Amino acid sequence: MPAQFGLLKTKRFLPLFLTQFLGALNDNVFKNALVMLITYRAAATSGIDPRQLVVIASAIFILPFFLFSATAGQLADKYDKARLIRVIKTVEIVLMLMASAGFLLQNDAMLLGVLFLGGTHSAFFGPLKYSILPEHLEENELVGGNALVEAGTFLAILLGTIIGGIFILKTGGGLVISLVILAVAVTGWMASRKIPPAPAGAPRLEISANFIAETWRIIRYAQGNRSVFIPIIGISWFWLLGFAFLAQFPVYGKDVIGGDASIVTLFLTVFSVGIALGSLICNKLLKGRISAAYVPMGAFGMTASIIALWIASPTAAAHVQLVTAGQFLSAFAGWPVLTSLLAIAMFGGIYIVPLYTLMQTRCAESHRSRVIAANNILNALFMAGGALATMALTRLHMQVTEIFLLLGVCNIPVGILMRRVASVENNI
Repeated sequence: MPAQFGLLKTKRFLPLFLTQFLGALNDNVFKNALVMLITYRAAATSGIDPRQLVVIASAIFILPFFLFSATAGQLADKYDKARLIRVIKTVEIVLMLMASAGFLLQNDAMLLGVLFLGGTHSAFFGPLKYSILPEHLEENELVGGNALVEAGTFLAILLGTIIGGIFILKTGGGLVISLVILAVAVTGWMASRKIPPAPAGAPRLEISANFIAETWRIIRYAQGNRSVFIPIIGISWFWLLGFAFLAQFPVYGKDVIGGDASIVTLFLTVFSVGIALGSLICNKLLKGRISAAYVPMGAFGMTASIIALWIASPTAAAHVQLVTAGQFLSAFAGWPVLTSLLAIAMFGGIYIVPLYTLMQTRCAESHRSRVIAANNILNALFMAGGALATMALTRLHMQVTEIFLLLGVCNIPVGILMRRVASVENNI
């Protein structure tokens, strides 16, 4: 098995890793800065419930994945992927210039427009970053490469959330955020220029302008290959689960734990680090083999850890004074909660990495980018469905801990399905 971190020393992988890491970082700096503005400024001036505005903003970002993923997959199969990545990173610089203007002018409409364009940018980049990996890495390096990408993505989410949340509401915060997102965009573009060429998988492909028909076509194609489609369903469920947990952290931290904003940051840190650790551990377990052997363990481990979190969580009650992260860490009762969150995330990392690798390697090279585009569409569909379901359960007065427990129970059939995937893979 090649040394996992040794990939970071290669020209085949390091430029791509830096490009995707910086792209994820920029997405989250911008999105979270905008969410903070919506929550504390736009809601006050518009008179609209800030929770509704945040949901609207999330929908604006997710919508392009439904509209443009099919086209993105076609382009990634038809043209050199490295060249397309450089074009997309150039567009990112333009978008961050527009975002900077929106922050400095305090123009919320412009920022929401950039948010939609940012979602479009991500929809076009997604199929490229995953489909290019099998072209630059050996088969026994793919699990390690995917593990590093997943670890980097969640650490970028953490860092971007912290930067976007801390600076935007301070005096001169708009200028600081503008400088950060521009610097990150330019650095990402520079890294993309070092990505080696990645020849087209289907250079004679005719691009269909009918994105609705093409969306249906690529999903049907993926559905026709069970060794690809079941991993896609597993990946989509993971993003539903992760999205639901991340979205509920503020409510859980305030209403259940009785903590201030630092508690939410602590939970996000533990969750992101856990995913990163689990992703890296996965490669150690598999020793570079492409296998679903540990996916069921990841699924059932998540369920067991969610149940442990439910048991460890205190009963929600009115809190006289909100506790800080330091006070929470100093109390013994806080550690079972943190340990459970860390375990959920680590098992999540062990669960997700092999599924991405299976999706990449069990489809024809000529259709790889379109299969990954189909995955992105279903990921977005699952996350949107999960958000709507969570909102409905909240309206039915279900407590956040009960929602977590329900997600854990619903995860059991997914684990059973993943056992079937593992058994089939073992026979290949």
